[in-house]
Amino acid sequence: MEYTLEQRAALIIAECEKSASTCPYEIFHGIAKMDFVRIHGPEHHVLDGACILTAFSNAGGKVELREALNKLMFEGLRMPGAACGLWGVCGAVTSIGAALAIIDGTGPLSGEDWGSHMKYTSAALARLAETGGPRCCKRDAFAAMEQAVEYIAERHGVTLDMPEIKCDFSPLNKQCIGERCPYNR
Repeated sequence: MEYTLEQRAALIIAECEKSASTCPYEIFHGIAKMDFVRIHGPEHHVLDGACILTAFSNAGGKVELREALNKLMFEGLRMPGAACGLWGVCGAVTSIGAALAIIDGTGPLSGEDWGSHMKYTSAALARLAETGGPRCCKRDAFAAMEQAVEYIAERHGVTLDMPEIKCDFSPLNKQCIGERCPYNR
């Protein structure tokens, strides 16, 4: 079956709402293996942040999950595919940056918190830039999630579980960078 992007996003949100996990990678991995998530695609602009919001809520973080997921879906659907190569900003990072803004309740007029997410996104983007391309939505999601887990622990005192990640998506990625990938273990 072929899904529209909106259908993919709605299915992602529905799967997140079923999860009790405090591990964003575990949530991501389970959903990313489903037939409505492609190896690369703008559905990651919803998936990645939704996994962070879900794990945060399940770990006791203060957020109204259903409302937060719906807001994240709205924001994620606004970003086009290929933003990484065409705009210089990865959708995994922006998705998780949006999730962090939702958690913190920040917006464009926020005071001292306004720059906190930019510190996160700049650090996450720096990690991606060090590895280089071509793009890999899974690799970028893993790095962005690891950075977010650190941010959430430091800023909110909420511990999200995060295993050592070993990618098992590489056989599906025709552009996999192999040994240069930090998750090719």
